[in-house]
Amino acid sequence: MELANYEQQMKKAIAYLEQEFMGLQVWRATTWLVDNLNVTTDYWVMKLNALAHVTVMDNTTLKIEPWDKASSKGIANAIYEANMWVGVDNQWSHILVKIPALTQERRDQIAKQVKSMWEDTKTQIRQSRQDAMNDTKKQFVAKAISEDEHKANEKNIEELTKQQSAKVDNLVKLKVDELMKI
Repeated sequence: MELANYEQQMKKAIAYLEQEFMGLQVWRATTWLVDNLNVTTDYWVMKLNALAHVTVMDNTTLKIEPWDKASSKGIANAIYEANMWVGVDNQWSHILVKIPALTQERRDQIAKQVKSMWEDTKTQIRQSRQDAMNDTKKQFVAKAISEDEHKANEKNIEELTKQQSAKVDNLVKLKVDELMKI
């Protein structure tokens, strides 16, 4: 059994959570808010960052300049459909995205999103743990490893799971604290 493979799966889940946190609209404009939005064009669906240049004008404003002005409508629609609670002003040559000040209601909604992401990540970590436990049990039943190795593997899996879960808990706590301080 290769514990590193399961550790890698857990780390990927945590990295994905961190990336999702970057995309949360909190209090300032950042290109991460829109970079990975899927935009439907006349011919196909593409990521917004492949269709336009995104710049941060100030703390509350993003400017999106489509390379093909015909895609302006699709970009604006993608932002609306993403339900990001931002203002969108489509000027056709560019699109301005205004980030409103956070209300307590919006903070609570973002906190719920963070907790939902936390639950999803914890589920992925538990699934990796279960896969690792099943793998070591199969090896033990097939007599590929001894009982001592099996017990040691189970102990290592449990310790790894606790470490990775603690990282996730810490990330979520930091994000919620940051959100409530703003």
